[in-house]
Amino acid sequence: MTGKDEFVSYSPLPSNPNPNPYAYHYPNPSSYPQNVVVLLPTYRPRFHRRRRRCILYSSALFLFILFAGAAFLLFPSDPEVRLVRIGLNHIGIRTNPKPILDISFSLTVKVRNRDFFSLSYDTLAVSVGYRGRQIGFVTAPGTGGRIRARASSYVDATLTVDGFEVLYDAFYLIEDIAKGVIPFDTESRVEGKLGLFFFTVPLKATVSCEVYVNINQQRIVRQDCFPESLGDPLDQSADIEAG
Repeated sequence: MTGKDEFVSYSPLPSNPNPNPYAYHYPNPSSYPQNVVVLLPTYRPRFHRRRRRCILYSSALFLFILFAGAAFLLFPSDPEVRLVRIGLNHIGIRTNPKPILDISFSLTVKVRNRDFFSLSYDTLAVSVGYRGRQIGFVTAPGTGGRIRARASSYVDATLTVDGFEVLYDAFYLIEDIAKGVIPFDTESRVEGKLGLFFFTVPLKATVSCEVYVNINQQRIVRQDCFPESLGDPLDQSADIEAG
């Protein structure tokens, strides 16, 4: 210790121990700096977005296939008619004093139900024509019944024309007689209905054939058939029994 007392001066302590350091630089409170909070979007990996999109597309495709399949199965379609056998019973022609034609056919028609519901058919009508003109018509007796879904039924019919007087096509008939072969047109039509839930849908199908008859041999030498509902010719050489 020296002989003289040494004094150290201290500045007085402030009344507020934690003064606002910005009070001296920003006397105006409105000029205080403001804190800005930035919200970032939630990060979702691309893999999850691709997966969700794939699931949506797959679900839409599945529903489309489901509805298309149901419409295909439930939509009614006409039955399929095929001439599986045609036979000539007899043919007779008289030319004096007028061309007179006698002819008789025996036919077996196959009716196939292509739908997934049972089909009720009422009648089988068979007609025969010459040179585009109808000369005979018959409804098979005892026809009518029910065909199960995706099943078939066979119906027999006999068409007989006695004493048909050929007036308009007498010249062509005489010419065909000289050739020994006469072309005929046959048409077999089946009409029925399909019960679909609370509705009844009428259906019909027709098969037309060109039949060539040899009058000397008394037999059918050729036949070409096609369904009118489909419009496509059928090669029935192996299906039709000509007699």
